[in-house]
Amino acid sequence: MRAVMYQGAHDVAVTEVPDPTIEAPTDVIVQITTTAICGSDLHMYEGRTDAEPGIVLGHENMGTIVEAGPGVVSLRTGDRVCMPFNVACGFCRNCREGKTGFCLTVNPGFAGGAYGYVSMGPYRGGQAEYLRVPFADFNCLKLPPGTEHENDFAMLADIFPTGYHGVAMSEMRPGETITVMGGGPVGLMAAYSAMLRGAAEVFLVDRVPDRLRLAESIGATPIDFSAGDPVEQIRDRTGGVGTDRGVDAVGYQASGKGGEEHPASVLNSLVEVVRATGVIGVVGLYLAHDPGAPDEHSGRGELLFKMGKFFEKGLRMGTGQANVKAYNEYLRNLIIAGRAKPSFVVSKELPLDAAPEAYQRFDRREEGYSKVVLKPAA
Repeated sequence: MRAVMYQGAHDVAVTEVPDPTIEAPTDVIVQITTTAICGSDLHMYEGRTDAEPGIVLGHENMGTIVEAGPGVVSLRTGDRVCMPFNVACGFCRNCREGKTGFCLTVNPGFAGGAYGYVSMGPYRGGQAEYLRVPFADFNCLKLPPGTEHENDFAMLADIFPTGYHGVAMSEMRPGETITVMGGGPVGLMAAYSAMLRGAAEVFLVDRVPDRLRLAESIGATPIDFSAGDPVEQIRDRTGGVGTDRGVDAVGYQASGKGGEEHPASVLNSLVEVVRATGVIGVVGLYLAHDPGAPDEHSGRGELLFKMGKFFEKGLRMGTGQANVKAYNEYLRNLIIAGRAKPSFVVSKELPLDAAPEAYQRFDRREEGYSKVVLKPAA
């Protein structure tokens, strides 16, 4: 089959790899109909992880089951399904507690597994024609048959639940205000989720014009950090108080208005802009080892964080990748009911063979390439 393979920094290629097969009785094989390029994929693409060549990329996947192992009981050939980016067993302690992003079974020695990602286990990604899904009864979310809401449902694999998770970790209540740092797909989904949860006002901070326009289109207040300190801009709009909650949807590759990297800058801005006793949800990626960090401490994941101010204000913080299964069924139901349409972030649909160019353009933050979905069957 054809698949998108990581070859090295700034180098991916569509190549032939062996078809996946049933390896355990609880596996299924899914023919991929839609798979997305994620901002997290860019960390590998840019050489900012320990990824080795040969990884088949893609953790935002959906499609149709074409083969099922003899131990699969709730699924059958022909079912349309979406898979959380988390690979999880369903029976370890963390899975039983709903913390499926930190499964203790699927990736020995590490809490958590994922498709097509460095250090996240031996699972091929779904930027390919077919995908093997382990523990399928647990990991597959059934979808209505047909093709309706295809791109909406594709967002259930990662960015919609991840954005929602950031807001959930902030403990935002209806009528409160929130700052979302980062207007990429996850940040836009966090802003959208805050609106769905009844936020009084959502401030979204970025500098890319099309991201800011999208934020405004869903009712958020765009804050262009290239036009001035975003903390001061938000304080000016909130009577000097700041917001009740905050979400970091940027992570360790945060940059200033001149493009220079400041890995802790988003966290520190949230410490300043969130009111005393507020809560911050962190879904932007942070690594324990960054080969391309601007300094040796950041390279070890050691950041200059304003712990004193954080403590002084009585702030709290939730961190970590989303436990997608905690949210995806409910978010699916909102889509079916017409209450949510997360595909507003999708900027382009392309065939699988266009992936290398799409990665290049996405990495350059070109307009129209903010969220690319690939259609392997096209």
